[in-house]
Amino acid sequence: MNQPRKGSEYAGLSVAIITPLKDNVLDVARLREQVEFQIKAGTTCIVPVGTTGESPTLSHEEHERVISETVQICAGRVKVMAGTGSNSTAEALRLTRWAAKEGADASLQVAPYYNKPTQEGFYQHFKAIAEDVELPICVYNIPGRTGKNIEPETICRLAEISNITMVKEATGSLDQCSQILNSTNLTVLSGDDSLTLPMMSVGAEGVISVVGNLVPEDVIAMLSAAAAGDFIEARRWHHKLFPLCRDMLGLSTNPIPIKTAMRLVGRDCGQLRLPMTQLSKAEEAKLRTTLTTYGLL
Repeated sequence: MNQPRKGSEYAGLSVAIITPLKDNVLDVARLREQVEFQIKAGTTCIVPVGTTGESPTLSHEEHERVISETVQICAGRVKVMAGTGSNSTAEALRLTRWAAKEGADASLQVAPYYNKPTQEGFYQHFKAIAEDVELPICVYNIPGRTGKNIEPETICRLAEISNITMVKEATGSLDQCSQILNSTNLTVLSGDDSLTLPMMSVGAEGVISVVGNLVPEDVIAMLSAAAAGDFIEARRWHHKLFPLCRDMLGLSTNPIPIKTAMRLVGRDCGQLRLPMTQLSKAEEAKLRTTLTTYGLL
């Protein structure tokens, strides 16, 4: 019998939640509604202050408050994987220490962005955080946002560190996903909703999802079917979800489409912060059509 992978307790649906804003400050009441919606749906893990949570435009104090409020609302009912990454190792350490102190269950660590470290720089960055804080760490590899890939060989080195347990794989490369699964004991979670099923076909165990903000039960149905080896049923769900997944990341930059979709379905999470701007009228009309076809409007 195969041994479970490190981090396998995070298999299933993790949702990268939106940071709801009202008059440009955190809307705690709406945050509570979002979290309760996810818990009721059966979501495995809540992921606050990732890219979907507009972390680049939150102050450190706001970032910390979103983590604290999310942990308190969840109250141990579901896991919390706090987004605490940065392109500054010192800043990532500060945020990760805060998350650990506040009771988060794990940390999502995005690859340092913009300054484009060497592979050795990536290794030393994640190693420093893992050795400082005991939380399980999910390495988030998204070169389309960060400007540089964490190569599979570097992920293999990182896998030797005990509390680096997961990879959020958003390279778009099934080969890279396969190489990580083939060479390490890490749990791989999809970082791109439309590629979740293909990745699960080679051994990924779930997703950190954007579209899960809207239809968590449907994503869970696809994941459960795939985990059970019923790829006919999983494929049916994949094709139902695909237009929604495509629009969430294709119409405009995340989280612009998902925040718009939440407003359109009656779960308004407030304004976007600059430099994020609203969808154009044509883009919103297309999104409305997709939501209507899906049955959400």
